[in-house]
Amino acid sequence: MSNFVQTLRLWFAPERIRDEGDTPDYRFSLANERTFLAWLRTALALIGGGFAVDQFLPDLRWGWRIGLALALLAAGVLSSLRAVNHWVRCERAMRRGADLPVSRFPTVLSLAVAVVALAMVVVVLFGWEG
Repeated sequence: MSNFVQTLRLWFAPERIRDEGDTPDYRFSLANERTFLAWLRTALALIGGGFAVDQFLPDLRWGWRIGLALALLAAGVLSSLRAVNHWVRCERAMRRGADLPVSRFPTVLSLAVAVVALAMVVVVLFGWEG
């Protein structure tokens, strides 16, 4: 079974994580949970931003408005999925005494948000109306 499938199964049965390795210091598990919650707050903010773009920029050309809104909504969905995946991977690594997993996702998310923000700056500066 691939590592991804095993990790995905742990999303829905986190008690199985206890079968691996030793119980880490609770402070580390709680810090991992706080990081998970920070990712969820980020996801909610992105989703809220997507809805705000769709609702509060009605004069924007349809394609631009929908494109920006969908980009923010997609980033929110990916952030929420990444949150649980990162939590499981970190918890498993801590229990095994292994290095914490690395990821390019924060960089990709930052670049995506920057591109959307730049597009919105252009929209605000030039006022592209439908």
